[in-house]
Formats: sequence, C-alpha cells, structure tokens
Amino acid sequence: MTFDPTLVVGPELLAQHGIGVVAPFDFALDRELWRWTPDDVSLYMTRLPYVPVPVTVEMASALSDQSIVRQATRDVLAPEPLAVAYACASGSFIRGKAGEIQLNQSMLSAGAPVSTTTSGALVESLRLLNVNRIAVVTPYIDAVTERLVSFLNEYGIEVVSSVGMGLLSHIWKVGYGEIVSAVSAVDGPEAEAVYISCTNVPTYDIIAPLEQMIGKPVLTANQVTMCTALRAMGRSAAGPGQSLVQLAPSTAA
Repeated sequence: MTFDPTLVVGPELLAQHGIGVVAPFDFALDRELWRWTPDDVSLYMTRLPYVPVPVTVEMASALSDQSIVRQATRDVLAPEPLAVAYACASGSFIRGKAGEIQLNQSMLSAGAPVSTTTSGALVESLRLLNVNRIAVVTPYIDAVTERLVSFLNEYGIEVVSSVGMGLLSHIWKVGYGEIVSAVSAVDGPEAEAVYISCTNVPTYDIIAPLEQMIGKPVLTANQVTMCTALRAMGRSAAGPGQSLVQLAPSTAA
C-alpha cells in the first residue's frame, strides 16, 4: 500500500513558507510570535549578540547597530524566508525615523526579500486603522519611552498620554494584570487606540478583552510585527477578536 502523507498532516501543511525573525538576545516570547502565525508559515529565529547593560537608551542603541543587524539577517536567510522582521521595539525607534529606515536598508542589503521592523510595523498598522492619536504603555524607563514618543511624532502620530513601568531587566516577567492596569490608567477619550510597546511584553491573550473593555483598538509590539511581516507575504495573521488582524487583511501578491 502506498503511504499518502496528506492523510496525516493535510494538504495545506505540506508546503511551508517562512519569516526570518531577528530578535534581541534576551527575547523570551518565541511562542507568542507563533500564535499569530498560520499553520503553513514557520518562523526562523536568530538573536542579536548579548549586550551587558540594562534596558536603557544604551542597550537599544547597541541592538540597532546596522552591522550586527545585517549579519543576523544573513543568519536567517538559509531556509529562504519570504520576509525578515526585526522584532525589537526600542531598537527600531531609538534612532528616530531615519534610524528605522536604515535598519530596513541593512536587512535588504543583507539579502532579505522584504523587511520590516517593530516600530515601522506600528506606523503601518496605525495608518491601516486610520489612527493618529494614541496612548502608549511601555515597560521602559522615561528616557526610552520619550524616544518612542519622538519617533511617532516624526510620522505625525500624537501620543496623548503615556506610562512607563521603569523596568531595567526581566521585562518578559510582566504579568497580564500589570498590563491591564497600565492600559486602564493611560487610556482616555482623546486616544483613538492604545499601543503596548516592547516585544518582550506578553500580550496575545489580553488584546481582544482589552479592546472590548475600552472600546478601541489595542496594538502591541509583537502583534504589529507579525501582522506586517505576514501581510508582506500575502498572508493574514491569526488573532480572534483583534482589530488589527480583522482590519488588515493580506494585500501583497
């Protein structure tokens, strides 16, 4: 008898496409990224070199060094991803609009077929949702949060309120309860949406409930990164009840 593999995995799972993900050395939420990913899309992960400093402007600047981002991009090209995502919020906004553009250029020059960064993906996502005024929650110290506000201002996006948790390490240990409290504190009627920064902040399970609670879109660093990378491949993310996933279908060929 001839073995038919489609009886085991289904025909839609036979052909895999991939996204290369360049993440900070301390990134701890690989599994969360996978939750936005369709079954026939794989993630090819690599990490940037260790930086022996706290989560400060200095660390974010080190993580955005073009030479190491270019090398990390090369490291994920062997399995031929259809897109490469730089999954670090602070590293992609710390040098402003020009720095984010340069990061994309570094990835493309290394051979990425398509590139995106977390902060670039945020701007694109806000445009898709026609949002110009947001409230921001970050785990950062004030100096880093201020760089995010400045970055968004360069794109004409107004941050009407912000709150930073002042963390210098172990950001991935932030609990859902802390995030919900921060969103409740920062949200106001003048904000058209709320953004939760940092790819090391877990958010997948609380996005839809938060949107129901405050009645507006809630965007997060990992969410915008994955949605934008998948859209560049012509695919949609998985995220029931999330405004960005519902309103940003595939547009690429």
